[in-house]
Amino acid sequence: MFGIQNRRDLTMELQSQIPILRPSIHARRANIVVKFQDLYGFTVEGNVDDVNVLNEVREKVRNQGRVWWALEASKGANWYLQPEILMIGDGIALKKTSLKISTLTNAITLKRLVRKGIPPVLRPKVWFSLSGAAKKKSTVPESYYSDLSKAVDGKVTPATLQIDHDLPRTFPGHPWLDTPEGHAALRRVLVGYSFRDSDVGYCQGLNYVAALLLLVMKTEEDAFWMLAVLLENVLVRDCYTTNLSGCHVEQRVFKDLLAQKCPRIATHLDDMGFDVSLVATEWFLCLFSKSLPSETTLRVWDVLFYEGAKVLFHAALAIFKMKENELLMTHQVGDVINIIQTTSHQLFDPDELLTVAFEKIGSMTTNTISKQRKKQEPAVMAELDQRLRRLNSLKETGKDT
Repeated sequence: MFGIQNRRDLTMELQSQIPILRPSIHARRANIVVKFQDLYGFTVEGNVDDVNVLNEVREKVRNQGRVWWALEASKGANWYLQPEILMIGDGIALKKTSLKISTLTNAITLKRLVRKGIPPVLRPKVWFSLSGAAKKKSTVPESYYSDLSKAVDGKVTPATLQIDHDLPRTFPGHPWLDTPEGHAALRRVLVGYSFRDSDVGYCQGLNYVAALLLLVMKTEEDAFWMLAVLLENVLVRDCYTTNLSGCHVEQRVFKDLLAQKCPRIATHLDDMGFDVSLVATEWFLCLFSKSLPSETTLRVWDVLFYEGAKVLFHAALAIFKMKENELLMTHQVGDVINIIQTTSHQLFDPDELLTVAFEKIGSMTTNTISKQRKKQEPAVMAELDQRLRRLNSLKETGKDT
């Protein structure tokens, strides 16, 4: 697996994964575009200012790592896995009335730590535990994934055919993902899940999500269970089913939230006839994995696996909010798309995005978003039903001619 070295001291591994980027003197003088690899092997293009930002981010990652190591030393390696507390979206649900103050303090500390970022070397363990993936895996026989992979090997379905088509298009050029070994691992995860949940099967977008999970989790089996908990527990249902009804609901909810949180932007875009789904659909299907730099994406996922899907709305709104003045000056749909895409691709500093997402956008509870979804579901289902009727009508017309 990409980036693995067994039995390495955690601190040393963290340091080795975060080298300082040093552009040449010629690049510094000419301010030309330079290429380099990020922490997860993706090739990044940027100028020297971008390199400086990335170096600052890497130093923050080191410092955050020291905080986690110190807490593990003082509280214990798994101090954040206390069964008395369940983190549900935007609140703490208590299983017992007799909650210790120390337990509550740990929960508040953990929420703050997760928002500041989980060190890369700890992400596999922390994600697997906090997301519920470990609990989900514990409910089935230990050989579940191995047995599933063997059982579906060689089977051909519409899902497997689409997966095979998408493999070479998933992060092309990556030093591990875009290799026979990488393709094979990603295929086993996606094919395995397509048989686990036939309602979802496979949907384009999941290939990018699963690929990034593989890079973080290091093993196929852990990536599989993270994908399972993501689709079955974290995200809204039906986001990846055949008609993408859940994704359509999320787009409508996002449009409503944009009107509430960024009314000037929403009004301006409506006057232009701009549909936010032109940029936001990919965000919600790929969970920003194709839009944001990898470390920024994973910082969003840190919160996603702990606080729930509401963080996707926080991040999406923040991207628009950060460019409010520029967006208000636009007159063409293409200009809006260019601003949003350029901004998201150059968000090398995760704190820049997440500070806006949580401090300037304001509070959004999971309960509020759930109510918004229920409000939008009937209209979405009616629209999809009408679309299906129209399609069937066209097919019947075609038969008659």
